[in-house]
Amino acid sequence: MPGYLEGLEIGKGCRFLLWNPWHGCHKLSAGCQNCYVYRIDHQHGKDSTVVSKTSSFRLPVASKRDKNLQIPSGERVYTCLSSDFFLEDADDWREEAWSMIKERSDLSFYIITKRIHRLEDCIPSDWGEGYENVTICCTVENQDRADFRLPIFYRAPVRHKELICEPLLEEIDLSPYLGDWIEGVTVGGESGPGARPCDFSWVLKLREQCVRVGVPFHFKQTGAFFVKDGKPYRIPRSQQSAQAKKAGIDFVK
Repeated sequence: MPGYLEGLEIGKGCRFLLWNPWHGCHKLSAGCQNCYVYRIDHQHGKDSTVVSKTSSFRLPVASKRDKNLQIPSGERVYTCLSSDFFLEDADDWREEAWSMIKERSDLSFYIITKRIHRLEDCIPSDWGEGYENVTICCTVENQDRADFRLPIFYRAPVRHKELICEPLLEEIDLSPYLGDWIEGVTVGGESGPGARPCDFSWVLKLREQCVRVGVPFHFKQTGAFFVKDGKPYRIPRSQQSAQAKKAGIDFVK
């Protein structure tokens, strides 16, 4: 099977590193309904509920033929995007993954999770208030998940915390939770066939909440089914990020 969602991904005008130490997941909440991993796995005849280590498991410490590390110093590494880093099925492998993350203190690891409730059961013994090179991004796709996850996230021992409202499924009030403990909020609509609508008014209200308290805001993508001023638009995948950028609503402190 092709090694999709692994290693270096290069797109139009972008370059970013993916490290997927394991692959496969179990749907947990409304945001998982149209999971892109399930969609791509289905195209390859693969069962997404089977969780297994990938050939990229040791990527952070792997060397090239010339003995230099495959990932050079200073890179941002998006971690476990074809699963969830805190998935129960990966409990036996996570300690080694943390060890590599600690060893590569010259890299910045971004971990996006819907399982923030498991974090304190999954951190290494020397974690303290968090590794300096790790940012934990908690996803909140609707108000219900915001109200459940964010009080847990607020108390969690993490040095760098961000919120991901993607796929944004409804209007969300983050104002009870936003503050200087959050380093950024990223918002995006849902992609792929059967995408649920993302209303621009919901995006703007989240931006307003962030600006009010000085939290950086990034509108990542419109999603495939975008609603603006009550009018629905079908946005091709290739244009979803470009259209979000064209809106010009990102906020940086």
